[in-house]
Amino acid sequence: MATIDHIETVEFAYPLPDVGTPPGGFDIVYDPGLTMERHLFAVRVTCSDGLVGEYIGSNSPGAAQINMIAEYLVGKNPLERERHWSEMKRALRKYDRMGIGPLDIALWDYAGKKYDAPIHELLGTYRTRLPAYASTYQGDHSGGLDSPAAYADFAEECLDRGYTGYKVHGWDGDWRDTDLLEKTVRTVGERVGDRMELMVDPACDLTTFAEAVQVGRACDDHGYYWYEDPYRDGGISQHAHRKLRQTLSTPLLQTEHVRGLEPHIDFAATEATDFLRADPEYDAGITGAMKIAAAAEGLGLDVEFHAPGPAQRHCIAATRNTNYYELALVHPDAPNTTPPVYEGGYSDDVDAIAADGTVPVPDDPGLGVDYDWEYIENNALGRRTYD
Repeated sequence: MATIDHIETVEFAYPLPDVGTPPGGFDIVYDPGLTMERHLFAVRVTCSDGLVGEYIGSNSPGAAQINMIAEYLVGKNPLERERHWSEMKRALRKYDRMGIGPLDIALWDYAGKKYDAPIHELLGTYRTRLPAYASTYQGDHSGGLDSPAAYADFAEECLDRGYTGYKVHGWDGDWRDTDLLEKTVRTVGERVGDRMELMVDPACDLTTFAEAVQVGRACDDHGYYWYEDPYRDGGISQHAHRKLRQTLSTPLLQTEHVRGLEPHIDFAATEATDFLRADPEYDAGITGAMKIAAAAEGLGLDVEFHAPGPAQRHCIAATRNTNYYELALVHPDAPNTTPPVYEGGYSDDVDAIAADGTVPVPDDPGLGVDYDWEYIENNALGRRTYD
């Protein structure tokens, strides 16, 4: 039986050219001439049989929780994921449990390498090509996505590339303007609504229930596919979203900002959302995300996986009750926000889709991607080792 010898986390930086933060806001926007430095964490789980489970993508709060639980895994059987998941979930019961995800995904990567199979085969493959939607940056005032017409122009560009779905995000901070977002929803709907599935995600930026209704009614008028995280409850109030759902006809997509299996299912059981949201990094790993997908299926609902990445592709490949892969964040002039750490052909850039609007699922063992560890080490900011 193999055991876990040691676990290492490496924090590293990478640049995003022509990207900044809007005045008074916390999102990222196109800002020519600026360069934003982003930080991520790489995780390696080295086992006694010489195989290494890997994952890149965690953030600082998640890394702090990894620091609380990683030593528990040392000396354990790396294949006992369900047992480890349950113990880590209890250990982090006071917190949001985001530290579980990177470790669990790395253990799934190990298992795929152990059995010489991609993760989607271990889960049970349903499909190997995934329909993708273009998920945009926040709006800017710099000549990129700076107007309703610019969002509509980019929607047409994405349609020409092969995308069948398109998601608007809107403006935040000092640029917040509910009327502008409503106009954007209508302009994009008028331009491409009969040719693309459309979504809107204000990212919890609208300040009142009334503003959420205002934008939602524009979605109703143009047949939007879903309306996601509209306003300042932070996406977590079941009562608020049940009332909003009763007011609008556009389906709601909630639960990106609640953590774990039970809160997701509570949202569905109280009829506070139409679609569920899951994320293998945020929701306690591939193990946690697939529990949400299975529970949603039992309720007759669809689950939509948040954000791009190889872990998401494997989850979607093994889930019947899901519709789209989120290719994010994309912009007519700014780079995709994913880190430049993939060797080989894996990509989440705007041009990663085929002519039919789909992306492939990695088919090599584990996550099926090769990480550029030289780049990570050359840009390392710090590390921790648990043994």
